[in-house]
Amino acid sequence: MSVFTEETRARAREIIARYPADRSRSALLPLLHLVQSEEGYVSPAGVEFCAEVLGLNKAQVGAVATFYTMYKRKPTGDYLVSVCTNTMCNVLGGQEVYDTLSEHLGVGHDETTEDGKITLEHAECLAACDYGPVMTVNYDFFDNVDPQAALGVVEELRAGGRPMPTRGARLCTLKEMAIQLAGFADERAGAVADGGPGEPTLRGVRLAEQHGISVPGFDPNTPIRSKEAEAQK
Repeated sequence: MSVFTEETRARAREIIARYPADRSRSALLPLLHLVQSEEGYVSPAGVEFCAEVLGLNKAQVGAVATFYTMYKRKPTGDYLVSVCTNTMCNVLGGQEVYDTLSEHLGVGHDETTEDGKITLEHAECLAACDYGPVMTVNYDFFDNVDPQAALGVVEELRAGGRPMPTRGARLCTLKEMAIQLAGFADERAGAVADGGPGEPTLRGVRLAEQHGISVPGFDPNTPIRSKEAEAQK
């Protein structure tokens, strides 16, 4: 069984302290990211560790770890390459991108290259239809990719480089990403990036402004009332 470092145990205590004493179970999600940041996946030892520090049984922890796809249950590469093959991206060539990478890397869905660098996966949807076809590397976006562009990204990763995502901060490994998802700041230079929505995302707003289209009676300076507030009127 893996032995987690004292730093990880200290971080676990810090995570648990963020929640009220009678709500410590709420710390489970960031704790799963924490153990993944050390081992690269949520191992049986990681499940046992989370159960131990939260006073849960392993079945309770395992039920959560197996529900969310972001928690990996077997060793995962340094870089998780996810290619969207859902309807919009597929129409625009997403399946071709995935097939090209699969053939080039010699792996299929949820499989890892022999060098341990890259895990490839189909992604049902990456919520970026306006930039399709898209793929992510450890959840950072590479927009409007085609097979050759995707090959360039993975080859740079295998060569030890870190290609710059289309949007967001500089690329990090899966373990580095997991520690951020556990709620700890990434101190690397360039790890945090500012940015707003791109033009494809704003296209609908631009067209509405151009043609004078708006919701009748809508005042952007007036907060949207909740259903409960409307029912009390």
